[in-house]
Amino acid sequence: MASAEEDSDRLLSDYTNGFMVSQVLFAACELGVFDLLAEAPGPLSSAAVAAGLGTSPEGTELLLDTCVSLKLLRVDTGGGRALYGSTELSRRYLARNSPTSQHHILLYLAKTTYLCWGHLAQAVRDGKNQYVRAFGVPSEEVFAAIYRREGRPGLCIQVTRPRWALGQSEGLDRTLTAGPLRCVPGDFFKDPLPEADLYVLARILHDWSPEKCAQLLARVHRACRPGGGLLVIESLLDADGRGPLTTQLFSLNMLVQTEGRERTPAQYRALLAAAGFTDVQCRRTGGPYDAVLARK
Repeated sequence: MASAEEDSDRLLSDYTNGFMVSQVLFAACELGVFDLLAEAPGPLSSAAVAAGLGTSPEGTELLLDTCVSLKLLRVDTGGGRALYGSTELSRRYLARNSPTSQHHILLYLAKTTYLCWGHLAQAVRDGKNQYVRAFGVPSEEVFAAIYRREGRPGLCIQVTRPRWALGQSEGLDRTLTAGPLRCVPGDFFKDPLPEADLYVLARILHDWSPEKCAQLLARVHRACRPGGGLLVIESLLDADGRGPLTTQLFSLNMLVQTEGRERTPAQYRALLAAAGFTDVQCRRTGGPYDAVLARK
């Protein structure tokens, strides 16, 4: 049985080296490791992977073996030769062509979020996001450049009839094929909102200050039909704000990247009540995001 000192040493080591694990995942995505292996007719040697990617043989082998240790890839060493292949996880979530791929969001985390987190101490000092330090320009310019590159509007309204949902544009192109859904470019702080029975704000309010949240919620309340409602999808903090850990990390992410934060159920109830909503119900889902339902 491990001693308390050994447990502490292991915990400190895990926390200290955590960024290395993230960078292995990000690098393998950026280089196309998971795409190459998912599309190959069978397992490949590290030399074949290196040739396919145009990478160094030594560096490729080191990266592949680390991905195996992280259970992102599998290896078959039968016949005295190491052959690397996809896992169910890498095929489903890391290969670019999978319908459930997380490839693009992982590259965003690598190229944007990771750089902002390098300035977390400064964000705590001044209480502001760190885009200027990370990129030399304000956050608005960074996101504008991303949307121009991706050919997507900055803010969108996802539409289903007879319901409307407000959301960010990332990933909506894949959702559009799933049903009667269309994407309308717009700014939900300025442009008219349609009258509807139900609105969904999914991972929106955590981006904004209480003042901006109040502004948006008031606009939704005015547009909502009597008896209609609003469903808020966010990660809820515990009542004292000291957990769950994932939500606390999300909240720090809002600090370094936005003007918002994650909130407790009581804080969401206060925001919604101030906008005129009633019968606010908060439900934990057991996943990273929870649900808050309110009625007009």
